[in-house]
Amino acid sequence: MRWDDFRRSDNVEDSRDGGGGFGGGGGFGIPGGGGGLGIGAVVVLSLVGWAFGIDPSILIGGAEIVTGGNRTQYEQPYQPNQQPSGRAPTTKPNDKMGDFVSAVLGNTEDVWIKVFKDGGQTYAAPRLRLFAGQVDSGCGGASAASGPFYCPNDRRIYIDTSFFRDIESRFRGCSGKACEFAQAYVLAHEVGHHVQNQLGILSKSRQAQQSAGSKAAANRIQVQVELQADCFAGIWASQSNARWKSVEPGDVEAALQTAAAIGDDTLQKRAGRAVVPDSFTHGSAAQRQRWFDIGFKSGKVSSCNTFAQGAQL
Repeated sequence: MRWDDFRRSDNVEDSRDGGGGFGGGGGFGIPGGGGGLGIGAVVVLSLVGWAFGIDPSILIGGAEIVTGGNRTQYEQPYQPNQQPSGRAPTTKPNDKMGDFVSAVLGNTEDVWIKVFKDGGQTYAAPRLRLFAGQVDSGCGGASAASGPFYCPNDRRIYIDTSFFRDIESRFRGCSGKACEFAQAYVLAHEVGHHVQNQLGILSKSRQAQQSAGSKAAANRIQVQVELQADCFAGIWASQSNARWKSVEPGDVEAALQTAAAIGDDTLQKRAGRAVVPDSFTHGSAAQRQRWFDIGFKSGKVSSCNTFAQGAQL
């Protein structure tokens, strides 16, 4: 992936030296898991969703690290009226990983500014906070185990950069530039949730889930949300490549491999469980690959309507 010439975003906050901190109020804790990711897992991304009893429109997370075949789970449900306290001080990132995140975020901004402008709208970019260990967000407290996530309440993406280091250290043949497009895909997926939030899709999805007649029906809506974020990530990759020639040979294949590894069916099989489609909250491996590919090949928001009646999920 070619990113050296990307414009660096001014919307990145680095609180890693401040240590994050829960600020003493409620929220949720995330227990750690033993073991490590298998060689064939690539990077296992998972969203906190209805399967865990948490409204996914309140906390839209893009990636939980799954260890030992078990998803990390939240001990307590999110408290909607909780206000974050004791926010750690932030600075501009000054290391290589911070530079990479700033570059990719800046590139997503440039892409979505144009997409929104072409549609007669104005894009308001999210802020992104780098943290170490734990962090206070507008959606409550979270730890590094939650992986990157997007909080609609404060319109921020939260990333513990140890997640990116895990991608490099746990995948065979994945180091340095070989991992960069997979890492950028993770970030672009979170930006996709912000685009959904700005377009009002997340609020409508929440309302639909609240009136859903069953957990399976609510899960299906969540799958539609996730697949659309994958499709939006594909749009970013497509338009970035068209304007900056940023995609190198093997990059798209790496993203499709990542998408396959994060399918709910893949995760359930790896955990030794039966595949239960009604329990899916993210989509199957084939679905996630398909919708990223749709976004990449079309480069158009109109192609990403996973909610359309008759849409082939």
